[in-house]
Amino acid sequence: MQTSVTFKNLDPSDHLKAYATEKLNRFDRFLDNPAEASVVLSVEKFRHIAEINIIGDRLKINGREETNDMYSAIDMVMDKLEKQIKKNKEKLRDRRTDRKGGKAGAVDMGFGRMISAEEDSEGDIIVTSIDYKPMDPEEAVMQLDLADDNFIVFTNARSQRVNVVYRRKDGNYGLVQPSH
Repeated sequence: MQTSVTFKNLDPSDHLKAYATEKLNRFDRFLDNPAEASVVLSVEKFRHIAEINIIGDRLKINGREETNDMYSAIDMVMDKLEKQIKKNKEKLRDRRTDRKGGKAGAVDMGFGRMISAEEDSEGDIIVTSIDYKPMDPEEAVMQLDLADDNFIVFTNARSQRVNVVYRRKDGNYGLVQPSH
């Protein structure tokens, strides 16, 4: 991996540069093609900040961590980047599998919701069906808190109609329910 290390408000250190480069070179096993990494190590008062951008292999990944120790900031941002790389590679692998097979099959979204999807010729995902379970809107909010999703589709146990609870940008929740 081609790596450039920049120091801000910090004396350049060959040891820190070698440490970051060595950690980044471990990511080569996850990447099919060569990638470029841009590392910025900075100090602001007592905060040590490690910011890393990786571009290549159809990925653009950014990570930033700040702690009171530069080595732990580098380790923490590397953990973040590793998770992101694995997640993105898994998505790419799933897409390739889906394209070869035609249909993605059913994907378990948790809480009794199953989404069956297929891709059109442009690679966009088309949702064909959703299974949802009956619950109260309050329970749907609790389920949404447990998941990383932005919304949950469910049958309202009181009205027996399909509803959607969604997470708003201000942190509150919204409820979409049919009129009539």
